[in-house]
Amino acid sequence: MKVTIDIDCTPLEARQFFGLPDVQPMQTAVMDAMEKRLLKEMETYTPEKLFEAWMPMMSANRELFGSFLSAFTKGATSDKTKAK
Repeated sequence: MKVTIDIDCTPLEARQFFGLPDVQPMQTAVMDAMEKRLLKEMETYTPEKLFEAWMPMMSANRELFGSFLSAFTKGATSDKTKAK
C-alpha cells in the first residue's frame, strides 16, 4: 500500500505549523547590515585593489618579474659598455 500526502503551503506557513520561530526580522536585519557593508566597500572600489585581493601573489610576481627585467637590461647594457 502506498499513501501520498501533498501539502501546499508557503515556507512561513510550514514554520508556523511546526512551531518554529519567525526568522524574517533577523534575516531582514542581517541583509540590511550586509548591504551597508557592501555599499561602503563599493565606495573605495578600485580595479587594482580588487585584483590584488583576488590574486595576492600577482603583485609579488609582478615585482619579481620587474626586478628580473631590470637585471636583464642592466646586464645587456653592461656587456655593450665592456665591448667598447
